Amino acid sequence: MSEEGATTTTGAKPSGRAQQFVAQNAPVLSITVFFVAMCLVFAIGSDAFLSSTNLLNVLRQSAPLIIVAVAMTFVITSAGIDLSVGSIVALISAGAALTLQEGIPWALVLLLMVGLGALIGLGNGYFVAYEGIPAFIVTLASLSMVRGVALLLTEGFTIPIDRDLPVVWIGRGWFLEDVGGFQGIPIPAILAAVIVVIGYVLLTRVPYGQYITGIGANAEAVRRAGVNIRRHILSVYVLSGAAAAIAGIVIAARLGSGSANAAVGFELQVIAAVVLGGTNLFGGRGTIVGTVLGALTIAVIGNGLILIGLSPFYTQIVTGAILLIAIWINTRIFAPSRFRRRARVSKQEAAKA
Repeated sequence: MSEEGATTTTGAKPSGRAQQFVAQNAPVLSITVFFVAMCLVFAIGSDAFLSSTNLLNVLRQSAPLIIVAVAMTFVITSAGIDLSVGSIVALISAGAALTLQEGIPWALVLLLMVGLGALIGLGNGYFVAYEGIPAFIVTLASLSMVRGVALLLTEGFTIPIDRDLPVVWIGRGWFLEDVGGFQGIPIPAILAAVIVVIGYVLLTRVPYGQYITGIGANAEAVRRAGVNIRRHILSVYVLSGAAAAIAGIVIAARLGSGSANAAVGFELQVIAAVVLGGTNLFGGRGTIVGTVLGALTIAVIGNGLILIGLSPFYTQIVTGAILLIAIWINTRIFAPSRFRRRARVSKQEAAKA
């Protein structure tokens, strides 16, 4: 009897470990399954979807979304929100084009624009962290003001960028282009990958990420542990502003122009990508891997619907419906708490056996 019980317990271990792994990674597994399903659907619907040209195009176009979504993961994990990122993208896009037209060296323009984005984020973070104003209100006001400044500077016109300037390479360049018959990798995709790695390390491998997660889960407990929560909250908005500035530069370089009307509604796509990837909208849990998959899913849906010839009048409706279903699956069917309960039940049954 005892040997049989030992065998049963041993046999249950792999199942218990598997359930524990699923419980810990349920949101990421959910978006992974959904992402693969979307790819399969569009691959069946269009022969062009899986072509290398189209896939590389998806990577290039999704790069700005991924860049900002990585930073937004920190903001939302800390129980905050940043609605101003789309307006920052527009201001930086227009500002970069205007300053380049004035003959300012492109490298200096890049530094100035990223600094400006970080400065706007600093302003947002100050009012949230030190003045106690809700992040939704602060960044909503910033959304309006920053977009207004962009419109004022451009007077509503699109500002062209000289295509001979090296800065254009950031949005249109390729790495290893035509080497050994290889088409190359878009520079925006490489830039996004670097930021993803940095974000992953910050969130999961250093104390900073633990503090941000702790602030979102229980800010008072983190404060009592001796962590300066105001400074950390301030920092996530600086990261968000700087990331939006980088995305604005990439978009302006890719389009060859800057516009105050760029990235309208972009902030909603960013937030959707983060939440779709499994980050808790109310803070306390964040995942960079899930965020990347969420951003790619949004990009794939937009690209796939165009390839299968869906009318533009239906695209937004279908996209919204698909995202709603995906988030429902993530929060209901793949809810981490559900898998944790199953894991506890399995452990109890194994112990009784």
